[in-house]
Amino acid sequence: MSINAAQRILENEVLRIENLKTWFETPRGTVRAVDGVDLSLERGKTLGVVGESGCGKTVLALSILKLVPRPAGRIVSGRILLNGMDLLAMSDEEMRRVRGRCISMIFQEPMTALNPVLRIGEQVSEVVRLHQGLSRKDALERTVEMLGKVGIPSPEKRVRDYPHQLSGGMRQRVMIAMALSCNPSLLLADEPTTALDVTIQAQILELIRRIQEDTGTSVMIITHDLGVISEAAHSVAVMYAGKIVEYAAAEIIFSRPLHPYTTGLLKSIPSLEERDEKEYLEAIPGAVPSLFELPAGCSYQDRCPEVEPACRVEPQELRECSPGHFVRCWKERERKG
Repeated sequence: MSINAAQRILENEVLRIENLKTWFETPRGTVRAVDGVDLSLERGKTLGVVGESGCGKTVLALSILKLVPRPAGRIVSGRILLNGMDLLAMSDEEMRRVRGRCISMIFQEPMTALNPVLRIGEQVSEVVRLHQGLSRKDALERTVEMLGKVGIPSPEKRVRDYPHQLSGGMRQRVMIAMALSCNPSLLLADEPTTALDVTIQAQILELIRRIQEDTGTSVMIITHDLGVISEAAHSVAVMYAGKIVEYAAAEIIFSRPLHPYTTGLLKSIPSLEERDEKEYLEAIPGAVPSLFELPAGCSYQDRCPEVEPACRVEPQELRECSPGHFVRCWKERERKG
């Protein structure tokens, strides 16, 4: 790759994560929740981070926001660059200005993320006033505008409602309106469609896509649902036991997966296509290993149908096996020679 080409890629990146490690100290030992993650996200694109519960996805998002619970949790090493700014080098006061203005997050459960004793309008307008310096009247007008944009009917009336007066889908729309009210460069969406019915899920994903096209905001969707990823993401990072095990464009992940874990996730997705009589959904055996007691070698070894002796000895590094396609697997290294 030429220097000019590499420079263009860097200029087009909103987010770059380099060798990020976030650990938790507990009475039982050290939990390496995020252990050497490298990722990048281009402007106006969507990155899907997928994996089972407990693999480190949410801790990755909290690390980007520098909201890892302290003192137990700490970012041990790495760099997080947002538009070229190193977030890990910022003070707490500087990060407070960045959150909401440059990075916003849609949390997994809007009923717990929203304050139950404050009206919707107060909660959204508070964010606008804090980060954009608008008057109370102008902030309320901006709030009504944003609620309308996310598809909430009669927004001038809904601003007076409390969270419990809205449905789950409506509360999620309020969270999206709040997150996008200051036109952030990066939107983190942690399981944005969890606990919503299928129809509402589709509406929320379409809403995020439409607003992204209108504003150019980059999106990182964190989910265990590959169906959501297939609908929304341009690129996909598959995460397991604190590490990225496969990383590529979405079409490559779904058509040519290389890591056995990625293959297992895809085989567990229900399909409407006719199946052969012998075909059935395949569950991945076992569970994500305890982060207190990770085995030597590959963390996936005890669940992998293709495990080899080398897998139990030394962990493989994330390697580029073809342009833009990275995988962490001894077997793939052997294929490449």
